[in-house]
Amino acid sequence: MAKKEDPGPSVKDHDTYEALRNKGYSKEKSARIANAQANPDMDPSEKGGKAPPYEEWTAKELYERAQELDVAGRSEMTKDELIEALRK
Repeated sequence: MAKKEDPGPSVKDHDTYEALRNKGYSKEKSARIANAQANPDMDPSEKGGKAPPYEEWTAKELYERAQELDVAGRSEMTKDELIEALRK
């Protein structure tokens, strides 16, 4: 069994954090989801914003979003690869 890691005091829901880490989520993403679930003003299980699915975005829009998120290798990616990278 893997040793439990201490995510520190910034993580509000340690059980959710650990479950997400065990599923392979990154530390950052696990912490964000765990904290959102612990916050009564947020409901991370609700459907997100009104943005159209990535398949409806242009390659330029996808590239710009990848640039905002600092996706490595984005300049060499096809539209499908950008979509895949943004979903990770």
